[in-house]
Amino acid sequence: MLDYDEEAERYDALRGGEPRAAAAAEAVLSLVPGGARDLLDVACGTGIVTRRLSAARTGLRVTGVDLAPSMTRMAASRLPGAVVRADSRRLPFGDARFDAVVSVWLLHLMSRPEDVRTVVGECARVLRPGGVYVTTVHKGASHNVGSDIDAVLAARPPSPVPDAPAEVTAWSAGHGLLPAGQARFRGHGQGRSPRRTIADLRRGWFVTLPPGGPLAEDFAARLAALPDQDRPRPDPGFTLRAYRKPGPAGPVLMP
Repeated sequence: MLDYDEEAERYDALRGGEPRAAAAAEAVLSLVPGGARDLLDVACGTGIVTRRLSAARTGLRVTGVDLAPSMTRMAASRLPGAVVRADSRRLPFGDARFDAVVSVWLLHLMSRPEDVRTVVGECARVLRPGGVYVTTVHKGASHNVGSDIDAVLAARPPSPVPDAPAEVTAWSAGHGLLPAGQARFRGHGQGRSPRRTIADLRRGWFVTLPPGGPLAEDFAARLAALPDQDRPRPDPGFTLRAYRKPGPAGPVLMP
């Protein structure tokens, strides 16, 4: 897995910057009830999306939380006084604290199914009745756009899918959350080129291809043989699922 503390300074530039953040924020807010007043962004990273969530709706108070110190510092510079450093498996907030909880690009990072269940459980715990939990699902599949790069990578050992939609839905149901819609958004600027994919491979991006090993270098050689080494292939498309916590909502807390 990548060291997200080390990745902080270049994270936004390598992942679509503001155009991708704008698309993500718009899709998230399309699933958040219009009357929501308190939103928690779990694993907020650099805060590039979190800031847009806060700016998009008058009266929406947004809190960010992330575990990586460098990410937290960057997010805090974008939302002073509204970012907390904490583990998503042990959120430092009381029960039923937020009208909406968001975890974008988080669940796929969990190494064990029980960690995913714990994160979903924590998000459900701090959610008020009538509130909505929004999360990305099956992030790995989002990058498969049918390109020649995908054809090469299809032969690699399969990766675990901790954020598979069916499992996330089941774990959400186990914590009393019911399906409440979905949305998609484009990962602007994240279309892979062969050369960039090789760099990602050698940075440890692919879980089943440890960098520096013979298998990883074999895939690097296959990718290096592709044409148009610097031409990005199509952008990925990410999927969001929303889950509602049953119960009476506060005033105007309706989608």
